[in-house]
Amino acid sequence: MTSRDDELPRMSEGRLAARTVAALLVIGGLMGSINLFVDGVLREGAGRFAYAATMATLLVLGTSIGTRGRVSPRHTFALVLVGDVIYLVVVLCIHDPLRYATPLMLLFPALVAAWFLELRQLVVHMVVTGAVCLAALWPSYDDTVGLAVQVGVSAGMLDAAALGVFMLRRRVQRLLVATEKLTRLDPLTGLFNRRYLVEQAPRIWRQARRDGTRVTAMVLDLDHFKRLNDQFGHAVGDRVLNAVARSLQGTVRPADVLARTGGEEMVVLGLVADAAEAQQLAERLRTAVSAGHTVDGYGVTASVGLAVSRPEDGEDAVAALWRLVDRADAAMYEAKRLGRDRVATAVLPRARVPRPEETRAWPGVPRSEERRPALDR
Repeated sequence: MTSRDDELPRMSEGRLAARTVAALLVIGGLMGSINLFVDGVLREGAGRFAYAATMATLLVLGTSIGTRGRVSPRHTFALVLVGDVIYLVVVLCIHDPLRYATPLMLLFPALVAAWFLELRQLVVHMVVTGAVCLAALWPSYDDTVGLAVQVGVSAGMLDAAALGVFMLRRRVQRLLVATEKLTRLDPLTGLFNRRYLVEQAPRIWRQARRDGTRVTAMVLDLDHFKRLNDQFGHAVGDRVLNAVARSLQGTVRPADVLARTGGEEMVVLGLVADAAEAQQLAERLRTAVSAGHTVDGYGVTASVGLAVSRPEDGEDAVAALWRLVDRADAAMYEAKRLGRDRVATAVLPRARVPRPEETRAWPGVPRSEERRPALDR
């Protein structure tokens, strides 16, 4: 996966965190504001003012984050700690904390921490939860043992819930990664499949246009593979395919995309400066296939078809990919016809010299849009 590919999950996670945090802040602010209209809950004077300011802050923060639609992991961590501290402020602003401000209020920041924070940040939050519970419950207990029991129960349950949700989240993430990996890999060889090849096309076409390079597609088809299967069995054929896959994986460049597109056919997609560089790469791949053997000595050769194209602005990358692969596939069949175990290059038709009448500007069409002969790319 490229760094650009990794940006999409991070952006999605950031939007989800922003919406969740914003919703919890707004809900907490609205629910907490009810106490402003209930007699006997808040301390009068500075306590009521501080409480009202705290609830207003929650609403403002929630609205701001919801409007922006994104929040960084660092800011999420800070907001979780702010949520812990806000609970302590609420405790100091009311008459009877045990009745109107139980530690259950810390469940909101605990769940956010469990789902969106990394392990080290979660541990910090768990420690802060214990400290906040101790500070909040201290004035309500004269007995040290009773205080310790209540703090242990409250903080312990909150931390256990947070840790449980965190472990569940990590398990879900691992399952999603494994599932995504399976959808992009060929189960026999471990190579990428057609789906991944298609997914990578837009990235490769963008990079080629940005760098001024060309895209090359190389189609490799194993020679006489059906005969090998018929003579020695499919188990031997599978071992040969795996040996070929290992040889090719050790030969392609890190930025190239190597995919098994079906049967004994594989495609390599990459960027090159010119056709000569593509020819060298194709020869290396052909040599790697012929040099690779199974542990019991079975091996094959490959016919390689090569095509090169210069991406154009505005073209559909996936459609252009399959046009390029089709040209390389046709060249591969030419390599088969010429005797196998060789590289054949797809050649574009030569550009036709325009007739004199074709060089005149069309009526109503600017000269920059005159019809031009196709250039060899």
